Amino acid sequence: MATEHTSARSADTPTDISDRVNNRSHRPQSQRFAEFMTSGWAPRADLGITPRAVSAFTAARREAVSHRFPGERLVIPAGSLKVRSNDTDYRFRPHSGFAHLTGFGTDEEPDAVLVLDPTFDDQGTPSGHEALLFVRPLASRDSQEFYADSRYGEFWVGARPTLDDVTTASGIRAVHIDTLSDVLAKDLGVSHVRLRVVRDVDAAVEALVTLLREQAGLDQDHAQSTELDDALLEALSEVRLVKDEYEIEQMQLAVDETIAGFADVVKALPRAVEHRRGERVIETVFGAHARLEGNGLGYETIAASGDHATTLHWITNDGQVREGDLVLVDAGVEVDSLYTADITRTLPVSGTFTQVQRRIYQAVLDAADAAFEAAVPGAKFSDVHAAAMQVIATRLEEWGILPVPASESLTPEGQQHRRWMVHGTSHHLGLDVHDCAQARRDMYLDGVLEPGMVFTIEPGLYFKSDDLTVPAEFRGIGVRIEDDVLITAEGNRNLSAALPRTVADVEAWMADLLGNA
Repeated sequence: MATEHTSARSADTPTDISDRVNNRSHRPQSQRFAEFMTSGWAPRADLGITPRAVSAFTAARREAVSHRFPGERLVIPAGSLKVRSNDTDYRFRPHSGFAHLTGFGTDEEPDAVLVLDPTFDDQGTPSGHEALLFVRPLASRDSQEFYADSRYGEFWVGARPTLDDVTTASGIRAVHIDTLSDVLAKDLGVSHVRLRVVRDVDAAVEALVTLLREQAGLDQDHAQSTELDDALLEALSEVRLVKDEYEIEQMQLAVDETIAGFADVVKALPRAVEHRRGERVIETVFGAHARLEGNGLGYETIAASGDHATTLHWITNDGQVREGDLVLVDAGVEVDSLYTADITRTLPVSGTFTQVQRRIYQAVLDAADAAFEAAVPGAKFSDVHAAAMQVIATRLEEWGILPVPASESLTPEGQQHRRWMVHGTSHHLGLDVHDCAQARRDMYLDGVLEPGMVFTIEPGLYFKSDDLTVPAEFRGIGVRIEDDVLITAEGNRNLSAALPRTVADVEAWMADLLGNA
């Protein structure tokens, strides 16, 4: 049943277009109904809330953020429900910065707000932060919210945790969301505490922060306030660049489930060939696995057969899957903790690569292997891309496609080889498929690789069907090979190594799954 948003107030004439849903509400308004609805209920069962394993790690994550902003009040909203259509919402997913610092995942606690409240010693010197988690707790069954509020009511969304439950689960002191304004306003002023907020997450929280800044004389320069807020978002990205033990465990789980989803895709290829929209067969098969075994998809699945594989973000997935073609599948399972994998395999639909397909695939694989060799502690993140590009440019030169020598193309003034691979080789991976995206350039592209970093290695070659600069037999072929790599003290570990990569291994794996061995 689609959620029907109904207001807890009486059904007066709507004063706002957003209230017009009340025009179709059938909820009785009588006092007798209200009395009957709020009586005769057995005691609630214990929700069985226990401390979550992640809470052993989140305190250190919050401390890393606290250290950057001594004496300042930091506001990190979970976000609110997003409207899909009229009064129907998308499934809730909290902001990744909130999830990282609290451990809350799946569709928990829309409208919650994490506040890192500054603490001071006896001399007034900043001494850290106290974490406060503002939530709307479970309402009593004698309240109208219990049965009439589709956003929080137990009748609509199930029993919510109490404040004590939230504290137990997260290890963070939970307080009622109604007290948020008072806490944020405390001691604000030019010579006292100032506020930073993660913007563009929760409009109501952002508006509250803006109002409080104005009242305290802290918002004389809007550009400066924006800069302060941007620095907080930047920090939330940068503290995620190196993953802790729990995160690495969750990333491996996401990878393992993604590999299982790829096996399901291969088994479904005969059905995909028979269907007029075979790409969508692939998409739905993987999506079903992701939802059954995890929270869902980490991003929209790319299921691109034939020439569609040369469109980098092909997510329409409405094309045919034909024998003899390659199909590029870029997909990732997001597990309940919200960590996601991001893996690509380019598969021969018939189970066997043609000579030309094999030639292009091997070039991409060689580029990926070179990138893995470069991905070691102490190297720069950009070195990984450079290693892959060296191979790509060299192969294109050997094939007579590159209009200049590879050495010239690889210079900043050249780059002709990028015509056939316009994307980067790697991006960080974690709670977001493009994780840590707000980090500063010197921490990301120009950053030094450290143990605990997780990112993709995903070179490719894409020859569009109307590209007259390449041999005719290359046209309409797109190949990408993507794995998820963890930097270790000794070098790196391919988290997705269990998914076949070489030509021979891919063909043998597919034959086994399709019963052709």
